[in-house]
Amino acid sequence: MVIVVSRAPPRLRGRLAAWLLEIRAGVYVGDYSTRTRERIWDQVLGGLEEGDAVMVWHTSNDQGFDFATAGLNRRMPEDFDGLKLVKFLPRSG
Repeated sequence: MVIVVSRAPPRLRGRLAAWLLEIRAGVYVGDYSTRTRERIWDQVLGGLEEGDAVMVWHTSNDQGFDFATAGLNRRMPEDFDGLKLVKFLPRSG
């Protein structure tokens, strides 16, 4: 799995670094079970504050991966005939 965060508070970045390898600023990688991956994502959602995040993981679908996003400046998953594509979240205001 890969988690990328931007504008994340130091507390969240430290928590992610305890579980995952930070290969570049804000980019974390690791290999965990579904249950652990979901718990880590819950930590991201709970600690993100004004930041943004995306998590990508391997799964046995047609694309071979799935992803989730969080935050205000994010891209939204959009199903297109069984394929998960990305659309931009409209700007507010």
